[in-house]
Amino acid sequence: MTAGLIPFVARAGDSETDAWVQALQLAMPGERVVRFDALSAEERAGCTVAIVANPNPADLCQLPALQWVHSVWAGVERLVAELGDTHLKIVRLVDPNLADTMAEAVLAWTLYLHRDMPRYARQQADAVWQSLPYVPARQRTVGLLGLGALGEAAARRLLTANFQVRGWSRNRKAMGGVTCFAGDDELQPMLAACDILVCLLPLTPQTTGLLNAQRLAWLPRGAQLINFARGRIVDDGALRAALDSGQVAHAVLDVFATEPLPPGEWQWKHPAVTVLPHCSGPTDLATAAAIVAANITRWRQNGQMDFVDSLRGY
Repeated sequence: MTAGLIPFVARAGDSETDAWVQALQLAMPGERVVRFDALSAEERAGCTVAIVANPNPADLCQLPALQWVHSVWAGVERLVAELGDTHLKIVRLVDPNLADTMAEAVLAWTLYLHRDMPRYARQQADAVWQSLPYVPARQRTVGLLGLGALGEAAARRLLTANFQVRGWSRNRKAMGGVTCFAGDDELQPMLAACDILVCLLPLTPQTTGLLNAQRLAWLPRGAQLINFARGRIVDDGALRAALDSGQVAHAVLDVFATEPLPPGEWQWKHPAVTVLPHCSGPTDLATAAAIVAANITRWRQNGQMDFVDSLRGY
């Protein structure tokens, strides 16, 4: 074991690699954090832990003693899928700062939809001077798909803004002020009253394609959607049809099946879509590096770590 030597493994061309290495080195001065491509063959042979950001699996195969990897991303479904049936264990980033940042984005874009900003933008383009009817927040119901750390933080922000809040999760949750639903049988009654639906679910085999034509039809006509989770949770074809028909009035999309979103994709020019460049929950390098450092220190001391359940994907 090469104690104190930790490679940072990122996909080729990642422009943030050096910034991550610097932040991680500052957070763990007792370790030596090095870009993967700067390691010698001998150094690679002795590494037992690596810090990763969307790594190429072929690079990880060049670390034969590797036992586990610590992702600097909260979402690790791509890493789980690419590693496949291997012995490598994965730790994902759980950063309370990320939950707060995401909750801020949920509130901001919920207010954007609640106060009819897309319609005002269209009116501006047509030089139309006309105020729209105001609906108090207490008369709007916001639904959250996912009541984990991100969902709970978002729910608290929405409650302070006086929205009616309901949430859905795979397993039963309880949260003051939030009407909670759980499991497949309760998804339809949850969706049936949502004026604005916010998706914060992890991508798993069970959530892939969850928002299909049938489930989008369960929403009240004219409901609006915010997807801050993963693109493949929403059936793109079904969403386009729902937007074209008016079943869904507007969608704020921060995530897509292919990223960056190719220039020719329909979402760019659809009048009922707001496209964001996966910016709703940016990672703070300093706080993330501190969390990674604390986890690695704990592992060095007692060998304990909270690993991702590969079956659930988180």
